[in-house]
Amino acid sequence: MGVILSQWVKKNPFFINGELREAVESLPDTPGVYRFLDATGKVLYVGKAKSLKKRVTSYFHVTGSPRTLAMLSKARDLAIVVTPTENDALILEANLIRQLQPPYNVLLKDDKSHPWLRLTLDHPFPRLLLYRGPRQGRDRYFGPYPSVQAVRTTLKWLHTIFPLRQCEDKPFASRQRPCLQHQIKRCQAPCMGLTDQETYGQWVKDATLFLEGRDHQLIETMTRSMWEASNQRNFEQAAQLRDRLKAITHVQSQRRLNLAETSDIDVICATTSRGPTSIELFFIRHGVNLGNQSHFPENTEDLEPVEALEAFISQYYAARVAETGSEGMPIPPEILVNLPLAETAWLEAALVRIRCGPVHIRLPQKGEKKRLLDLCLANAESAKLRHMSGKRANRLLLAELATVLEMPSPPERIEAFDVSHMQDAHVVASMAVFGPEGLMKRAYRRFSIKNPASMDDTSRMAEVLARRFKSREQGEELGEEGAWPDLVLLDGGKGQLNAVMQGVAQRELVGVTFCAMAKGEDRHAGRESLFLPGRQEPIILPERSAVLFLLQNIRDEAHRFAVTYHRSKREHAQVRSVLDRIPGVGPTKKRDLLRRFGSVRSIREACVEDLTAVPGISAALAQAVIGHLQDCQETI
Repeated sequence: MGVILSQWVKKNPFFINGELREAVESLPDTPGVYRFLDATGKVLYVGKAKSLKKRVTSYFHVTGSPRTLAMLSKARDLAIVVTPTENDALILEANLIRQLQPPYNVLLKDDKSHPWLRLTLDHPFPRLLLYRGPRQGRDRYFGPYPSVQAVRTTLKWLHTIFPLRQCEDKPFASRQRPCLQHQIKRCQAPCMGLTDQETYGQWVKDATLFLEGRDHQLIETMTRSMWEASNQRNFEQAAQLRDRLKAITHVQSQRRLNLAETSDIDVICATTSRGPTSIELFFIRHGVNLGNQSHFPENTEDLEPVEALEAFISQYYAARVAETGSEGMPIPPEILVNLPLAETAWLEAALVRIRCGPVHIRLPQKGEKKRLLDLCLANAESAKLRHMSGKRANRLLLAELATVLEMPSPPERIEAFDVSHMQDAHVVASMAVFGPEGLMKRAYRRFSIKNPASMDDTSRMAEVLARRFKSREQGEELGEEGAWPDLVLLDGGKGQLNAVMQGVAQRELVGVTFCAMAKGEDRHAGRESLFLPGRQEPIILPERSAVLFLLQNIRDEAHRFAVTYHRSKREHAQVRSVLDRIPGVGPTKKRDLLRRFGSVRSIREACVEDLTAVPGISAALAQAVIGHLQDCQETI
């Protein structure tokens, strides 16, 4: 049931007093983006408007949802940005939502870039590989694909049909004998000269036709080649072409839709059943279904599905950078939806600007596209059921965990900590977060241990926890309301637990339970011991306990995150040299110096005249380089 906001405002006069009332009354009648702010300046809600004055004023004259009332009750100020056009307002709104993550907006959490298939054309024998990032050079790109798994599945099919090389350039150049891929007939070993460049180039052309969806043309060409080989009594080659034709027909029967080979379409469906909205996205490129992706935007419980769908489309596409080329566009020319959108023309105009080409949002009523829409909707409903089932299972496990650890209520937020290093070098720590919806990767945090007093893992864990809980006192992000842990899981035994409890004893940590999880004998998984403060004997769960399995997964995720950070720091340190410490010598000058002289030792022994011969190195900088290297005691 909605509430008339004008009546509610009369009962809440604080909302229209002061700066906020003046801000509303002085709004311009122009397109723009508005932001409601709370007393601390935090953004509560971001909205777009064709007319800022009319849109914000309407909040006091329309029926509002409970969420709108909750937002207005916290609002104390209003910030606006005037934009030249309505389309600019829509794009800016989407970008601000993605950047600020306001708690009362529909939030699309998955912001990963989509993977592509990349065909490297700068090599005599091109290679197909998975790729993320901006397209560059003259390489060919196929996609985008909805997930890495979809790319790997496609690569598996391709290597079965077309024996293209899989190894990287360096192993390719140094290989002494054919690899295993050649033995299982998935590569013809061009590295060993067993395939000439002309034959390999034909395979590359065939694979390109396959990825572009021009399988009919490919099949016709291969069929003619098969019969020509047969007529010439080259039966072995004819049999190979026959087998490849069968494989192509089988693969395309699973991927090919009854659409034109030039059809590039995104199909987007929002569930219409009660509860949170699930949104499914199908990627259709060149008439081929590249796969699907499920999204579960936050804050959609009390919204109409069409509102969630509109918010999803604007956030999903508006922040993308248009790309050109024949390989495909991140934004396709046609988008199919299952609900009539109120802002279709507005969204289309904004997407046209981003894509730099025509974009049409359609709601088909019959034909192959309608059947495709029905399939997408069925997948959205199925994904929603699985998602809600997973949340229910997590809540049951968390309730059981609360019983095991004698907590007053099931934890809503679990923070797991781990320390990683190699022989006390590049010591780091990690914090992984788990909640009823699963791993909360946006809340992860990593720590670099620099305190020389922290000589072992026990003191390092205590330092990390002290820094973690100090953030609340300093008002940092981790200390905001709703981001406070109910359970802290430590990777270690009673020593780590006691050290942490001593470090946080002076802080008021009401409602936070600490638990240390020690590995069993020989680090055997399933024999872990759980240590709690004030309890002498550890808790040992059955080896097949679901609660133990949950804790193991959370601990292992913290370990994975810590190890990843440690490896990145170690790899970064391995490529550093004494040149990195010289003011005025950046990556480009460092590269040019090493290319010219070959080593730091040679640079140290060079004279000023030799150094100034390198582009960008002045006499003063050359003198500084020589002086710094002579003072440095490092040996190369």
